[in-house]
Amino acid sequence: MKKIIVLLFAFITSIMADEAVKKVVFDFTSGDLNVFEKKILSGIVHQKNYYEGKLQELQVAVVIHGDAYKLFVKNLQNTQYKNDAALAAKQSEYAKRLESLTDTYEVEFYMCEVGRKAKKLEKNDIYSFMNYVPNSTIGLINKQSEGYAYIPIAR
Repeated sequence: MKKIIVLLFAFITSIMADEAVKKVVFDFTSGDLNVFEKKILSGIVHQKNYYEGKLQELQVAVVIHGDAYKLFVKNLQNTQYKNDAALAAKQSEYAKRLESLTDTYEVEFYMCEVGRKAKKLEKNDIYSFMNYVPNSTIGLINKQSEGYAYIPIAR
């Protein structure tokens, strides 16, 4: 009888834990610095804190493609973005904030390999926390199949 009660309790606890976990995948294509700061760097922190305040977990993934590649390059000098003065001025701050998103907030970033190669970006010029997907569509399909809500960020 004790085993049945323990198993029933474990089953109910696991169901309740699953309901507490929210998941979102951002389809991030914007190269606009203001959009990046507002929707990714600040927005994700606010969303994570909101759910934490409700004793729920928010798992966040970001799939990067379109014009967003430049925001995840750690070494601009080897890329087509080397003359982007506005990006260069913010890059040190962005690196710290992105590191915080990955380390503190456990955000997962996925970069489209097709676009990375088309833009001639080497993996050693991209932040080391980056994960890679064959293309953005596959990355988005995979995350949505895992139960992630889809949110596009294009502007």
